Amino acid sequence: MADSPDAPSSEHVKPREVPYCGFCSLPPEYCEFGPTLEKCKEWLSRNDKVLYAILYNTLEDQLASTSLGESKPEEDKKRAKEAAKIEKQLQKKMASKVLIKRIERTKRKCVTCVFGLENFDVDLKKAAKLFANKFACGASVTKNNQGNDEIVVQGDLSDEIFELILEHWPIVPEDNIDLIEDKKKGK
Repeated sequence: MADSPDAPSSEHVKPREVPYCGFCSLPPEYCEFGPTLEKCKEWLSRNDKVLYAILYNTLEDQLASTSLGESKPEEDKKRAKEAAKIEKQLQKKMASKVLIKRIERTKRKCVTCVFGLENFDVDLKKAAKLFANKFACGASVTKNNQGNDEIVVQGDLSDEIFELILEHWPIVPEDNIDLIEDKKKGK
């Protein structure tokens, strides 16, 4: 059987290029099934306006774009408030301190307390488990005298914990970590 001149030969067929979302890494047609639809829409509207118009151009969007050119001031205020709130949270986070405190118990025994990791959205239970597994010691999350959570690690591990925090949580700036040594007063 001879190939017809209209049918593409296997030599000239190019593979189809499928675009992928830069946010969730799925094809844009499937972003709606993921947990980050709004952020995916935002990414797609910035990077591929044609595909965005095909996928998400609804009747409401068309009506909004054909309005008298007025933007809704309450929506603008709402967006500005949200942006200010996010900025304030980021500034608060960057001003927070992580304290690594070495406390002597008896004779040569000591514990290391880590306070302030929760300000950087670190799960304290997971961090305590990481410390316990890494250093082969006991580690737990407890409440301190002020009623705040802190991680108590058995042993003098303040320097090692400092390095581990920098390694595992790069969001915590090195300048925001303080090492404190608390000695018992002699008789």
